[in-house]
Amino acid sequence: MSGPALPFPETEHRDRLARTRARLAAEGLDALLCFAQESHYYLTGYDGGGYVFFQCLVVTADGRPLTLLCRRPDVSQARDTSLIDEVRVWLNAEDADPAVELRDILDGLRLRGSRIGIELNTYGLTGRSLSLVQAALDGFCTLVDASHVVAELRLVKSPAEIEFVRRAAELADDAYDAALAIAAPGVMDAAVTSAILTSILTAGGDMPPAGPLANSGSRAIYGRGVGGPRRLADSDLLILEYAGTWRRYNACIERSISIGRPGDAHRDLHALVRDTLEEMQQAFRPGEPLGAVDDIHRRRLDAAGHRDHRFAACGYSLGATYRPSWMDVPPMIYAGNPLVLEPGMVFFPHVMVGDPATRVAIGLGNTVLVTADGFEVLSRQPLDLPVR
Repeated sequence: MSGPALPFPETEHRDRLARTRARLAAEGLDALLCFAQESHYYLTGYDGGGYVFFQCLVVTADGRPLTLLCRRPDVSQARDTSLIDEVRVWLNAEDADPAVELRDILDGLRLRGSRIGIELNTYGLTGRSLSLVQAALDGFCTLVDASHVVAELRLVKSPAEIEFVRRAAELADDAYDAALAIAAPGVMDAAVTSAILTSILTAGGDMPPAGPLANSGSRAIYGRGVGGPRRLADSDLLILEYAGTWRRYNACIERSISIGRPGDAHRDLHALVRDTLEEMQQAFRPGEPLGAVDDIHRRRLDAAGHRDHRFAACGYSLGATYRPSWMDVPPMIYAGNPLVLEPGMVFFPHVMVGDPATRVAIGLGNTVLVTADGFEVLSRQPLDLPVR
């Protein structure tokens, strides 16, 4: 029988586990309850979707067996794609309480009376599930919010991870070419979205964990996707924002396309947004605070009269994520964020300006890798305003 189909060499996953356990021990924690699917994937290779229900990986500080509690449909994937030692199953029933079964697992691992970390900042732990855990573990152990433990380790990418991000960026670039080839007056924006996804998937990429966003006309000022297709019209501005995804790793791109000849307002705003993004990218240097990127964003846009039209943050970290978002946060890029940049960190800085009164909008963004001596923009696509 062959071993698990891991995304990285087993030695890399073992090293991640060792660093996690060392971090737990340093913080006086005996174990970590991992509810984030991103943590499962990073530490053990486990690639699945059961996090939308109650699913928890128990990692002890002293190397006791890795134990996963999940539903029956997730068992084979957990065994085939991971280094998890033991898979335990909870069954659906009217009186099902998986948190009690989690307590039994912890008891079997001799963790009664211990300090146990728990990942709270994750889509894998709903408010209801948390209440079940708190009730089941009341008096059994001391729970401590340890959402940062694996998340902070994941911030700095290994060389192997960076190769995945580079491939994701190539997929995003190629998908933009596909979008440009089809965008034109009379075309449904859904057809542009289809071209993006088809390009990514047929090249061997994964379904992105969100989007793509393809907003046009009066919708161009929106910062989120909206339901229902719209037909592109002459003089529209089409804003695209999406992730190319390779083995769950994401590289994002945001571009604006003029459907028909752009007016002066769009040309002027595009020049401002382009110049702002280019200066922001220069701030991604090791040893510098992340908040300096947003200082540039705010200074340039506020001086141009767009204080009320810009976002309060101008991007976020990227990595391997699952639905519903490609945003691997924290950290967000906002003024005053003290996080010190390190080589191997990956971010998506973007500039989005939309005036709800005039409906004039432009958005541009790139995936940026912090390097040993500066930064590298991972997209080959220019920051121009193409006309279609």
